[in-house]
Amino acid sequence: MKKTISFAAIHFTVAFTVAYLLTGDILIGSLIAMIEPMVNTVAFYFHEKAWQTKALKQSHYSAPASKTISFAVVHFTVAFTVVYLLTGDILIGSVMAMIEPAINTLAYYFHERVWQNKEQKQSQPTSNLFEIMLCQH
Repeated sequence: MKKTISFAAIHFTVAFTVAYLLTGDILIGSLIAMIEPMVNTVAFYFHEKAWQTKALKQSHYSAPASKTISFAVVHFTVAFTVVYLLTGDILIGSVMAMIEPAINTLAYYFHERVWQNKEQKQSQPTSNLFEIMLCQH
């Protein structure tokens, strides 16, 4: 859940900034920034659950790039749908669906790398002081 919350914070910030710049309206920008990331955060949670299956986790598809592409497709779809429903404007929905997910896709890639490195470090066995001091010749 920490991973989902940390990505949500990044996502909300990017969504508001892009939505405000596109619409010039704080209210619409705020609504988009609240609703679109909430929907995508739920989608992210289920996306992570799907990618945690043993088969995917142990396959070559578990690389950050594969997961990033997979989530990008979900993200683009959600972004367009939410923005179009809130603005009624296909152009703003389309532009938002191209810009905001692209920025968040890059953020997701680096976010995923950080979390995978963290998981690897936690899964490595720790040596006790005696093993460290023991000569390995």
